[in-house]
Formats: sequence, structure tokens, C-alpha cells
Amino acid sequence: MSSTRKRGRTLACLTVASLTALTACGTSSSDSAEDAPGGTVRLTVNGQPPTTQAFERALFDKHVQQFEKANPGIDIVPHEGFMDPKTFNAKLAGGKLEDVFYVYFTDARGLLAKHQAADLTDHVKDMPHRADVQDELMKVFQDEKGRQYGLPTANYSMGLLYNRTLFKKAGLDPDKPPRTWADVRTAAQRIAALGDNTAGYADFSKNNQGGWHFTAELYSRGGRIATEQDGRWRAAFNSAAGRATLQALHDMRWKDNSMGSKQLLQAEDVQRMMGSGKLGMYIAAADNITVIAKQFGGRYQDYGLAPVPDGRATLIGGEGYMINPKASPKKIAAGIKWLQWKYLDPDLVEQNIRDNLAAKLPVGLPMPPTPDIWKGSVRDRVEAAKRRYANIPVGNYQPFMDAAPRVTGVLEPPEAQRVYAVLDNAMQAVLTDEDADIDALLATAQKKADQIYSALR
Repeated sequence: MSSTRKRGRTLACLTVASLTALTACGTSSSDSAEDAPGGTVRLTVNGQPPTTQAFERALFDKHVQQFEKANPGIDIVPHEGFMDPKTFNAKLAGGKLEDVFYVYFTDARGLLAKHQAADLTDHVKDMPHRADVQDELMKVFQDEKGRQYGLPTANYSMGLLYNRTLFKKAGLDPDKPPRTWADVRTAAQRIAALGDNTAGYADFSKNNQGGWHFTAELYSRGGRIATEQDGRWRAAFNSAAGRATLQALHDMRWKDNSMGSKQLLQAEDVQRMMGSGKLGMYIAAADNITVIAKQFGGRYQDYGLAPVPDGRATLIGGEGYMINPKASPKKIAAGIKWLQWKYLDPDLVEQNIRDNLAAKLPVGLPMPPTPDIWKGSVRDRVEAAKRRYANIPVGNYQPFMDAAPRVTGVLEPPEAQRVYAVLDNAMQAVLTDEDADIDALLATAQKKADQIYSALR
């Protein structure tokens, strides 16, 4: 997660070729100014990409201008950056919080509990495409009574990323990726047998990423990190699913030798292995494919994405926007209009696809510019547009997309990063110590996690 510092609004002349003709230089009134005479609503919003992301910044600024032209009564004042939990309370108390602010899914619950977001329920009832957004994503921003306090704009879910080229070399069918963890183990052995320091499967185990991946693999087996009862959370990973998760990793590492001897890995290590053609599989979201291709020499056609093995549930995350609890009804209405226009309009999604294509950016992955937040006919429409304009092999990732509506999405647990740090120890132990005691590791981790959760009461 990033927390770019907020900056004031500066619309520089744009240099991105595909957008220059549509975007002009502009200025804005002071961010602190009240609504202008004549009924114009000044709306501060964050989420504007930094100038270092030239294409994304140009596209965002073009959208601001297009929206203001279509809605002359609303003046959008964009700020760079996102919500930083460390400074959020001070900004809210000091009147510095934007009217419309970006939120990670994992932050929404805490903001609702502290009444730090405006109630949008009555404003979104008639919002265009409200009924086309996935229900489980809308629920991320709902309280116990079903009142709506935010809108989802993008999400990710975990799947099995695999190297189709290595599958072919190992005599495996790349169009029939592993469906179960038993299948993964068998495939990993076949790929590792190719030799030349090739690993069949890899996993993260440090910098909280080990705990994160343990969570994803636990969810896929039907387990949970924590459960809530009467408003109190308790660790739940010391279970049959938790033991199976660690045992499978231990056995692939030590009995099969299909994970290689180099351990204590994090994302960049595994992405580098995949990009160099030395890794068969790992658990990942679709954005990893772009990173591998752009930073580590990979080719889009070499990779496939399948649903998580066993598929009982998948770890999901994402982002959305909430509105300042101090905002007037007029600002709330304007904020909803902006969010729907910018993020929840399939017409703009299709235009974004064309803009990305013109900029020679990848189109066809299950991620922006075609975020998988839709359901029903709108999802079908967006997927059809993605296939029509794709410049990478969409079929490689179709197993993941076909399964997505059927696999239950589960959010990260409360106090996720602190709990992940605890679970890193268990992941490291089974991957570096052949004699690791899995029951003892889970018991110790459970005790530490429960201490974290008890402090919330």
C-alpha cells in the first residue's frame, strides 16, 4: 500500500501523446475556498496520480476536465496521494481532509466504527449502475444495518500464477492448470525435475508477506485467520486448514525438493525468478504479471492465471472512496456524481481501454483498466470489450476469470500487518527447518495473535 503525500492542485501541460490533444493547461482556486457564488460546488478529491506516472496523471486530469464540462456546477480540486491512516485523524480534526477520499478495503471497517465517513445511503439509491456492482464489494462499506458509507472502485483477488512455457517443457497441459493443492504439488515436482535450478513452486516468508500468503493459502482451503463473536476477534488459524497449509509447504520444500534451497523470499525475489524462467508457480494477484513483464524481462504470453487451488475462498483486497463526515448534502451529492462518473461507468471503462491501448499499455489482464467489480450484464459487457481490444493473450487468464464469480472473496483480517508479522515466523520455520514443529508454531502464533486482538477490546 502506498501513501503518497498530498500536494496542492497543479495541472501541468501534458506530454503524453495520446492525451495531449484532449487536455489543456489549467489553474484552480485555492483548495480552502468555500463554494463559489452561483451554486458552484468546490469538491476536493484525492487519488490524483503523481507527475512521475505520466500516463495515469494525464488520464486523471483529462477526466477532471471532461467531468467539469459535463457538470458545470461542480469544480473538482484534485490532490495527489491517498489516505494515510497515520495522519487521517489529524487531517479530519483540522479540517484538512478532502471531501472525497481514497480508502483501502481494510480501512473501511475502522472508519465506520469511529463515524468518520458520511452516510451515503440515500444519495446512492438512484445512482446509475448501483445495482451492477458486486454485492460483496458494496458490503465492504456498509455497517451492520446495511447503511452505505462508501463505494468500491477496484479490487483484486488472489490466484495461481504459473509459467506456461515450463508447464509445456515438463509435459503438463498449460490449458489445464492445477485445480487442487495436491495438483500443485504434483506439477511442482514435474517442473523442478527439469533441473537447472528451476523451482516448481515458491512462496514469500518475510516482511509480513509470509503471513499474507499464509492467509491466502489458508482461505483457499476454507480456513480463516480470525473470527468475530460478540464484537471480539480471536485467532482461528490454529486449525486443520492451518496445519495443512504449513504441512504442504514443508513437504514440497523438504520431501519433494520442488521449492529449491533458497528461501526467505519476498515478492521481488519470486517475480525475478518467474521473469527469468526459473519458477513454475506461486500465489499472486494479476498485477504481478505486469510487474514481471515490465521489470523482470517476462513476456505476457508465457504466463497463465488460474483460480486459487481448492477454491473454497480467495483473499481479496481493493480500494474505494468515502466522503468527509463534515461534508454538506450538496457536497455529498456532488461527490457521488464524481465517483459514479469516474469509476463506476462502463462507458468510461471502455474509453479507458482505448486510451491504454493507444499508449501501448497492456489490455487483457483481470485488473484496471478493466477492474472486475461488476456483475451480470455489465460484467459481460466489460469482459467483451477487454477481449475485443486485448493486446495480450486473454485466454491465458480465462480460467481465473471464469471461476471468479464462484469463488468466495474474503477480506484481510483485522490488524492484518501485525498478525502477518507473527505468521512470518511460522512460514520461515517450515521453509528453513526440516524438523519444524508445525503444531507448536501454530500454537505460539495463535497466542501472539490473540494478544493483538485482546488489545482491541
